[in-house]
Amino acid sequence: MKLITLDPAHFHAALIQKSAYPGVDSTVYVYAPANSQALKNHLSLIEGYNKRDNRPTNWNEIVYTGSDYFERMLNERKGNVVVLAGNNKLKTTYISKAVEARINVFSDKPMAINSAGFELLKKTFVQAEQKSVLLLDIMTERYQASNALQKELMQFPELFGTLLKGSIDQPAVEMESVHHFFKTVSGKPLQRPEWYFDVEQQGEGIVDVSTHLVDLVQWQCFYNQPLEYKKDIQILNAKRWPTVISKEQFTKVTGENSFPDYLQKDIKAGALNVYSNGEMIYKIKGVVVKLAAIWNYEAPTGAGDTHYSIIRGTKANLVIRQGAEQNFQPELFIEPITISESYRKNLELVIEKLASKYPGIGLEKTDKGWRILIPSSLQLDHETTFSKVVLKYIDYLNKNSVPKWEKQALLAKYFTTTEALKWALKLNP
Repeated sequence: MKLITLDPAHFHAALIQKSAYPGVDSTVYVYAPANSQALKNHLSLIEGYNKRDNRPTNWNEIVYTGSDYFERMLNERKGNVVVLAGNNKLKTTYISKAVEARINVFSDKPMAINSAGFELLKKTFVQAEQKSVLLLDIMTERYQASNALQKELMQFPELFGTLLKGSIDQPAVEMESVHHFFKTVSGKPLQRPEWYFDVEQQGEGIVDVSTHLVDLVQWQCFYNQPLEYKKDIQILNAKRWPTVISKEQFTKVTGENSFPDYLQKDIKAGALNVYSNGEMIYKIKGVVVKLAAIWNYEAPTGAGDTHYSIIRGTKANLVIRQGAEQNFQPELFIEPITISESYRKNLELVIEKLASKYPGIGLEKTDKGWRILIPSSLQLDHETTFSKVVLKYIDYLNKNSVPKWEKQALLAKYFTTTEALKWALKLNP
């Protein structure tokens, strides 16, 4: 496996290389525009991984810059996997052209940020099948222990029962993800490019972060089930709203002293309105789901990005909370509709069984049921989950095969997000 990094304008491109992997060449070919600050930031992160004291990496970055960087990458084909994490306005085209050139694609989310992008993505998937090219996105949230155990507990009908159908007033599944523009990555304040605040280039929140939430719903609730988006998914409602960023805040996170011309359309009363927030309510296989992606400028002291999730069953609710009471660490709770001695015994037996796969997990009684104790050895931070996704990609590449469910779920995912955006724009243009 030989990596190509194309126009690395998002820090996720560097996180792919935070670890070294067996069977992956240490030389990486990088293609980017000339005079790119984002490229400098990317290379600085890679250098930091190479020079760290604990398990340093040994990446050798061969860099080409110029206005023809994309054409040069396609013509030279120095590697067999292109990593994409950057400007989303161009990403779907990059994906399509790479597949056309028979280069495997490992892409950060989102692969498409609007309906036109989804239509191109559909055609690209057909071409990828024809050319035996691997096309996959980076879904890190599957590797959080709380999310994985939430999925596991759903498989025990004596505890969870069956998934409810839900309603608009009380959906069967609800998830909310809160993120922040100003944050620290690999020990340094993150500098974001100016275009990150332009939804025409980054994508609105409803098609960006929501991708992870839609993926979790499909992976947790409908894993290995056929997913045909045309008949299985129906948008019921969607909305969008802005995060207001002051000029001073914009300067702090980008390093630039003024708003660029392409952001003037979003300036109101001297502040930038970024439509990074979105909510959707939809049905998937008859189950009502409500998802929300929210962006604030900066997290309170000691806090960070958070995730909330509730999956409602006929016998219990499975809830992930990550607020102040949890010290902003994700914690999983099982809250039965009816608590009994037999239920407790069944739960203890299930946890004992799952402990062989998740060593060290346990139970703690709460007012509404139990908290699933997850040892720190199983709790991965956001950066560490990237190595898990890379290893899964390598596995698929070695087998030259992606499960049919995974392919169907990927298309269903981007149909859901881009269709929800259409709804939100109609209701709140």
